Amino acid sequence: MGLSLLRAVVPYLAFVYSTLLRLTTRVQFLHGEDRDRLRAGDQRFIYAFWHQRQVFFTVTHRGDNVAILISRSVDGEMIAETIRLCGVASVRGSSSRGAAEALRELMAALRSGLDLGLTPDGPKGPARQVKVGVLYLAQKLAVPILPISSAQSNRLVLTKAWDHFHIPLPFGRGAVVYGEPLEILPGDDLKAKAAELKSRLDAITLEAEALVA
Repeated sequence: MGLSLLRAVVPYLAFVYSTLLRLTTRVQFLHGEDRDRLRAGDQRFIYAFWHQRQVFFTVTHRGDNVAILISRSVDGEMIAETIRLCGVASVRGSSSRGAAEALRELMAALRSGLDLGLTPDGPKGPARQVKVGVLYLAQKLAVPILPISSAQSNRLVLTKAWDHFHIPLPFGRGAVVYGEPLEILPGDDLKAKAAELKSRLDAITLEAEALVA
């Protein structure tokens, strides 16, 4: 199979696998009240989740009104097509490539009624260390950050990946835990807010892990 054909086929295989996960995983959701409150008040927000756990987000939030920021790479192209098949929008760009255009598209996504999804430690790490980019974006767009994490009882961990990337496996239990929204006001110290966001993400990650232990 040629490389171009493989790249065309992979998103459809990933979509089928995502569907299998959705049908065979018993998922528990916790602390969704803040998300519901934001949605009820027509308040847009930014989901923030660790890069290693992004696969399960697409499984559990299929068809959600969200646009995820995905890097402009070959792998990113396949990921963008996969989540499109899952009913999730994407915005292409990163802090190093296409940043200005991505910012404009993210603003347009918010205006259209979509929330945003970002990995604050992505795309290259360090793992589980919050970069200030997501905080700057929240401050610039005047929207809160909603931390979210997940865990699965059945999963494959890619130990050679920089973030020990998680691939959920079928026929297990899953947990999705939302954290308290984080407001980034004009004049806030972004490094201090980054530490606060990391603390919240780490706490709900531990909570998610305990639910599937």
